[in-house]
Amino acid sequence: MADEHNLRYLIEAGLLSRYNISNRQESFKMPSNSKKQWKDATLRPNLDRVPESREQFLTESGLVQDTVYTPEDLDETKFDYQDNLGYPGEYPYARGVQPNMYRGRIWTMRQYSGYATAEESNRRFRYLLDQGQTGLSVAFDLPTQIGYDSDHPLARGEVGKVGVPICHLADMDMLLKDIPLEKVSTSMTINATASILLCFYIAVAKSRGIKPSEISGTLQNDILKEYIARGTYAYPPRPSLRLVIDVLKYCSDNLPKWNSISISGYHMREAGATAVQELAFTLANGMQYVESAVEAGLNVDDFAGRLSFFFASHNNLFEEAAKFRAARRMWARIMKERFNAKNPRSMMLRMHAQTAGVTLTAQQPDNNVVRTTVQALAAILGGTQSLHVNSRDEALALPSEESAQLSLRTQQILAFESGIADVADPLGGSYFVENLTDRLESEALIHMKRIQDMGGAISALEEGYQMEEIHSSAYKHHRKVEDNELTIVGVNRYRADEPSINNLLKIDRLVEYEQIERLHSVRKKRNSNDVQSALQRLEEVARTDENTVPVILECVESYCTLGEICSVLGNVFGQHQEIIQ
Repeated sequence: MADEHNLRYLIEAGLLSRYNISNRQESFKMPSNSKKQWKDATLRPNLDRVPESREQFLTESGLVQDTVYTPEDLDETKFDYQDNLGYPGEYPYARGVQPNMYRGRIWTMRQYSGYATAEESNRRFRYLLDQGQTGLSVAFDLPTQIGYDSDHPLARGEVGKVGVPICHLADMDMLLKDIPLEKVSTSMTINATASILLCFYIAVAKSRGIKPSEISGTLQNDILKEYIARGTYAYPPRPSLRLVIDVLKYCSDNLPKWNSISISGYHMREAGATAVQELAFTLANGMQYVESAVEAGLNVDDFAGRLSFFFASHNNLFEEAAKFRAARRMWARIMKERFNAKNPRSMMLRMHAQTAGVTLTAQQPDNNVVRTTVQALAAILGGTQSLHVNSRDEALALPSEESAQLSLRTQQILAFESGIADVADPLGGSYFVENLTDRLESEALIHMKRIQDMGGAISALEEGYQMEEIHSSAYKHHRKVEDNELTIVGVNRYRADEPSINNLLKIDRLVEYEQIERLHSVRKKRNSNDVQSALQRLEEVARTDENTVPVILECVESYCTLGEICSVLGNVFGQHQEIIQ
């Protein structure tokens, strides 16, 4: 109607005659009635004059991309609007978990940080909050991640290097100094020792008069991907899974605002997984957690609404956006059809996204700002609830204050200046994106069926399936870069000398000694009888089916250290031996 009105106006104004309109429509009438006809009549003659630069155009997962997409491509995947797409905030949630998405609330800007000491990390947290960050994301150092106190011989040289060391309750109290825990949500990237760090957090809140029901945040607590891709595990898979389920039970009963697990594809993607593999292995792990929780006696609708997911966002803008859309749709169907969930919240895949650390280059580091902007855009177009943007200097060091601020500003510019937050699912209905979403789902389901045929995610990882697939993909990607089949700007093409970044963040070697001194001071001041009694009680509970979280909380409040608690659990559960393929 609008076009007819405009034409009528132009005719009446004398700017266009009916003859010219008719003549123009005839002369510009396109000859093609189908995609095949267009390829034969229009595309092929053009290719004879201007050949394409590559034989095939592939996504990072190896999916072939056609020159153009039409309704015919949706017919090929048997696309149905209601079944495949629907509306935002409605099953199957392909278009987002909220009806109006960012028009109502912008995604949580949650920059990942933590280094040196609890005091230094607290300073960085408060700086980022002052700069407009809307949630905390805590990085812990490697000893904390695998259950060692800072004075353990195997912790030497690693204290405070890639995150903050937390050995006891006083460390956590310092880390969260002057931060209103009842108002700010906190994400903690911790897995093998997740239940202990959660108890540290709960204990700090309690000491400040804040009820557990008032605190909000997310515990990564995804131990399966550690065996697949990352390696910060402590105990064998099956007792580790028991600890995960203990946390799910405890949070379901006591922490209504807390996400008890963040099922993570990010680290598998960082290890070399494709977008398809990331999608498949993450959701397969999610199914394993749900199955284990149900087997332990939990009702799916009592805990599934507090599950969350964590994905990487890479450079291929449309594949990444389509991946996030496919993930929501697949998870909704899994929860409804496989687990018989009734509550809509149980079917919603809520996610945090982080730009791809593995894509950052030490060469021409300013290029990383452009890379992470594209990656952030993909996550937003894909409908993430929370986002971290990596800093330009992270291929060289931990991010400086200046670089962390720039990463936050990247999010803020996208949120408030670009217009991409003004429409729910702006990619919805794109022939290309919908076809790509369908194909990603189909390819991921092939991997997931193989995993289920093996007996589930744990059985598959015990056979080394996921690791082998990821290693193969990583090798293929590396070869393509080495052979210049893939362009990495500044690395294998368009090289240029560029001055190094000034003011890289360096961790003082004295940090380790200061941390150890504080640890020894705490050990001297605490009540040793209370410590021994709490640890003994923990060992007794660990040998039963009783939930370990309440007794771990008792240990934490008695000032047992993280290493002491892990040592007790290790004596009961044993130590994991790496799977050698």
